[in-house]
Amino acid sequence: MATLTTQTIALAGLGPAYANASAGGDKCQVGDRAFLHIKNGSASSVTVTLTATAAVRGQAVSNLTVSVPASGDRMVGPLPADLLASPTDGLCAIGYSATATVTVAALRL
Repeated sequence: MATLTTQTIALAGLGPAYANASAGGDKCQVGDRAFLHIKNGSASSVTVTLTATAAVRGQAVSNLTVSVPASGDRMVGPLPADLLASPTDGLCAIGYSATATVTVAALRL
């Protein structure tokens, strides 16, 4: 599982760098200004799963799933710490239903 480097958007602009989605999943920083940009270059949609770590009254909160359409992209966020931060490393775990031609950037405003 690779940890994505968070890139900060600045007033001067940002040309984000995209990483190939890892077959074993990725991790990223969380926060109210953190988000992901996921690009899918394949001919089929891809489901991206963000692992929820929160509980309400002792009941686990469901993971967040986002469908990225074929040849499309999705912005996902913000990534709140109280919902997505792992208690072991403080990062959000990201899974992909397929990784061929899928790229991702972790961004922060």
